[in-house]
Amino acid sequence: MAQAGAAGANIVKPAQGTFYGGYAGYFQDPDGHLWEVAWNPQWSAETGAGSGANGA
Repeated sequence: MAQAGAAGANIVKPAQGTFYGGYAGYFQDPDGHLWEVAWNPQWSAETGAGSGANGA
């Protein structure tokens, strides 16, 4: 979020703790596109969690 803000984005909702134990927030880029940034401690690239049908 800090990098997005430094690059000119508007921080719409600063990253906050979530009910699942991670963090999530929103920013709007200079072109007006809204982005969500999320981190979940349960996600793992090694297990493929959250990567689609096998990791859903």
